[in-house]
Amino acid sequence: MKVDYFNINKPALSTLLDTKRHLSLIDNRLKAIVELRVSQINGCAYCLNLHSVEARKLGESQQRLDCLAAWKESNLFSKKEMAALDWAEKVTNISFSTDLEACQKTVLHHFSEQELVDLTLVISVMNSLNRLAISFEDSPKKEMQ
Repeated sequence: MKVDYFNINKPALSTLLDTKRHLSLIDNRLKAIVELRVSQINGCAYCLNLHSVEARKLGESQQRLDCLAAWKESNLFSKKEMAALDWAEKVTNISFSTDLEACQKTVLHHFSEQELVDLTLVISVMNSLNRLAISFEDSPKKEMQ
């Protein structure tokens, strides 16, 4: 059932979205690909549409966006980006993730502890937004042809 969750509890949703303003240590392009990867894992069409458009506006190449789902087999992503994407997958699939400590050590080779916290907040907020959009049947608007 489609529910206008944003307007029903605008203060709570605004607070959740406002969290992103406090995560400035993470580069916007990296943030966009992490949000996009989390949305791929969760199968959120609304967020996939939103964040792929956002990533392109930030200068992300279509080739990298096309290969994001298979980033592990690609040579298009830097070691830092790969560490962030691995962490995003582990946190998103936390109930199935093993050896979080080893993954965290790898991420800390590329990010400070404060950046790791910010990155984890990016991932956590995106997971929350995915769950809201999927639960209440939010979907992308069809583009005019």
